[in-house]
Amino acid sequence: MRFMVHDRIFKQEPINQHTIGFSSTPLSRLLIKGGEKSMAAFILLMSGPACLATWHSLSARVLETGNNISPFEVANGKDLWSYAEANPDFRELFNNAMGCHARLTVQATIEGCPEVFDGVESLVDVGGGNGTALSLLVKAFPWIRGINFDLPHVVAVAATSDSIENVGGDMFMSIPNADAAFLMCVLHDWDDEECIKILKKCREAIPEDKGKVVIVEAVLEEDKEDDEIGGVGLMLDTALMAITNKGKERTLKEWSYVLRQSGFTRFNVKPICAVRSVIEAYP
Repeated sequence: MRFMVHDRIFKQEPINQHTIGFSSTPLSRLLIKGGEKSMAAFILLMSGPACLATWHSLSARVLETGNNISPFEVANGKDLWSYAEANPDFRELFNNAMGCHARLTVQATIEGCPEVFDGVESLVDVGGGNGTALSLLVKAFPWIRGINFDLPHVVAVAATSDSIENVGGDMFMSIPNADAAFLMCVLHDWDDEECIKILKKCREAIPEDKGKVVIVEAVLEEDKEDDEIGGVGLMLDTALMAITNKGKERTLKEWSYVLRQSGFTRFNVKPICAVRSVIEAYP
């Protein structure tokens, strides 16, 4: 407990003259299952055997570069997406973990730049998982009609509502039409070539005159050496190297490249109170 008190996970408090007790802090409250800001599922995912084993196979990223095989696949026999499809328990944990992340990041997006959703009547969440992010968005902006788009086996267990339609499909093939496409922590799972394919499909799905793509991702700033938020982004970049086949976080220059190559004429970046930023891209 000394260690956890020192790191502010718990707080030590006197109960009486001879007894001390421990109480929760904002950090430990993140570990409470079912809490409003719970990150319990995310911690369980990243510290579970499937993800933890990837770090013991990290050399595969160097030794097997010609095969584009990830440490996750070396450790578990399948890439992340195939493993999730074949293992229902892992799939449920993964979806819940992404839901934990969505609750924090979407709230920061809503509070930091609500104007992004002005005039958006329909929004397709590409790679929306169990629908957590989209449900928060349509609650905050009730004029939006939401489309939760992901692989069929993912949306099959997503919650349903009057304001959200769950649609199964493949984002590399086609994406449902909407005023705007929303991608949160999706593009960082893929290399530039695959990102461009996804973004081109998003561009096809939105109106030429008023459509846009809203991307919530990290924008790395390599020049800032003493920056805690930037350090978290670099840590996430390393995690993507271990878990995905070719995923990575991107710098502003790298974002500019994939967006221009996808046919977008302009974009802007808005920082929010999170590791991520909000990128608006226009045809």
